[in-house]
Amino acid sequence: MKKTLFTLLLGLMAVTASAQKFALVDMEYILGNIPAYEQANEQLNQTSKRWQAEVEAIENEARTLYKNYQDEAAFLSAEQKTAREQAIIDKEKEAAELRKKYFGPEGELYKKRVALLEPIQTEIYNAVKAIAQAKNFQLVLDRSADNGIIFASPAIDISNEVLQKLGYTIR
Repeated sequence: MKKTLFTLLLGLMAVTASAQKFALVDMEYILGNIPAYEQANEQLNQTSKRWQAEVEAIENEARTLYKNYQDEAAFLSAEQKTAREQAIIDKEKEAAELRKKYFGPEGELYKKRVALLEPIQTEIYNAVKAIAQAKNFQLVLDRSADNGIIFASPAIDISNEVLQKLGYTIR
């Protein structure tokens, strides 16, 4: 009896699963075929490099102040030492604050990334959603983000359809 009930339950699960429609997209592939995404990434990289150079310049100033302090410490009065030490601490704080301002969790780079990439991601999401609704897909998975997908039939990959819906030609 238990074996029959288990078989019946397994059969119902198989029928239910086969009634659902699934699709896959490859977001890396899609994003790689959108010139605006590549331009936004390049702009972010250039901005990041420029800001990193600013931070490094201030850190170098702090190191130079420290090296000069070490070289001259024997000849400085207590007041001069205190003033130099404070200058070094201030310069290190300035570098840390600038690093946080630019690269922190809510920093300028994050804000710029959101401003540049979110519209592209929203456009892709809307295209995927429209295709999924038109074809009655209950689930669309991103094959580039899920390491759990070992094999998937290319027939259920709608990445090229998404690109076409967005108006891009496939390379």
